[in-house]
Amino acid sequence: MTASELFIAAVAAAAAGLVNAIAGGGTLISFPVLLGLGVPPIAANVTNAVALSPGYFGATLAQLGQLRGQERRFRICLPAAILGGIAGAWLLLRTHEHTFQKLVPFMLLFASLLLAFQNRVREFVVRRLASDGDGHENLAPATVAVMLASIYGGFFTAGMSVIVLAVLGATLHDSLTRLNALKQAVAFSVNIAAAVFFVFSGQVLWIVAAAMAAGAVVGGMIGGRVAGRMNADPLRWTVVAVGAGLAVYYWVRG
Repeated sequence: MTASELFIAAVAAAAAGLVNAIAGGGTLISFPVLLGLGVPPIAANVTNAVALSPGYFGATLAQLGQLRGQERRFRICLPAAILGGIAGAWLLLRTHEHTFQKLVPFMLLFASLLLAFQNRVREFVVRRLASDGDGHENLAPATVAVMLASIYGGFFTAGMSVIVLAVLGATLHDSLTRLNALKQAVAFSVNIAAAVFFVFSGQVLWIVAAAMAAGAVVGGMIGGRVAGRMNADPLRWTVVAVGAGLAVYYWVRG
């Protein structure tokens, strides 16, 4: 890549970090930019996952206080998230480049739809949590659901957090704040597990990943500062429109 192309990739990652901090869906920006720069789809997905992984750590650290008292969930759900992330990463690397390229528009559209229904998912979780629990927590359904969501996350990260929050809200009974913190921890575990697996794949473009990681950190810091002072919906719907438009573009282009 030329210096100008590395700069474009870094700016895209900064935008992704900012969007993730405010509304979610940053991968719908950074991944297509890598494709536009001529990076093959699987290498673009792998490099993007490695580059954006530090942002998940920051989000988890910010909600560390809400994770206290959830140690039993940690011991069961996080290993499932790690195994699911590795399984998804393994499936990605076993997918033929041409096949993955054909899947790109459908994955972009699916991720865009998940982002579009993000508020509906939160409303569903809030309504369910408003009902009385029976005091008994069976973690088996949550573990299975987290593992399935994590396989998707290891394969393609966009929209994973929406799925994880939905399955946690459907299988566990707690406050939305605490479940959201657990969601961040699960997403971090999935992304790091997949990123570590990708390190040995030979598909990571390291110079690009380094430039993007720096951009993502800066964007995440800026997004974290302004997140509480702006309405996330216009930005979220802009990302949804961009993702859906790119899905149509890649589908038409074949």
